[in-house]
Amino acid sequence: MIVEDDPKIREIVVENLAKWGFEGIYVEDFSEVFNTFVKYEPHLVLMDINLPCYDGYYWCSRIREVSKVPIIFISSRNNNMDIIMAVNMGADDFVQKPFSLEVLMAKVNALLRRTYSYASVESNVIECKGAILNLKEGNLIYNEEKVELTKNEFKILYTLMKDNGNVVSRDKIMRSLWEDESFVDDNTLTVNINRLRKKLEDAGLSEYIQTKKGQGYIIL
Repeated sequence: MIVEDDPKIREIVVENLAKWGFEGIYVEDFSEVFNTFVKYEPHLVLMDINLPCYDGYYWCSRIREVSKVPIIFISSRNNNMDIIMAVNMGADDFVQKPFSLEVLMAKVNALLRRTYSYASVESNVIECKGAILNLKEGNLIYNEEKVELTKNEFKILYTLMKDNGNVVSRDKIMRSLWEDESFVDDNTLTVNINRLRKKLEDAGLSEYIQTKKGQGYIIL
């Protein structure tokens, strides 16, 4: 994923990535960098520092809240403090503009090889209708606000979001809760769903979980 506001640079980078067999996507709405990351779950991020909405340091720190995906900063800013800031925010490498495409691709290939040889870097989030479920911290993020969830509320939301667009039966939700040793009955599930809906509504997500009579629940 390329986060670069210079159209020429990002197009050249995307074209060069394609020559190496990589699919490159780039951000066009710079207020949506984090949501774009969550949507596409890229294997690597190339990040400029100077951006129209917030800077690259900010977006790097947001991504680091949910993922260990490798991040390379590309910037014309090259003093020691910029490089130190980049590393402290969680960047894995720093490339100075103007840069050699050969050097950039060597760094990309080395970082991908090193990262994916030793660890899975799948994103620890699920996104649905603008709401982001943080699997690591067990909360929901919507419009930059965190919604704290109980263990049962988190499991219910996880089950529904993972299967969004499909009806999930009450039995399936209860079985998923039993797996976590939450032995809920039918009435307890109803109470949990109602409390969860209230929290979602307070956060601006009204009718997020819809009931399908006789079938179960769905997030559309």
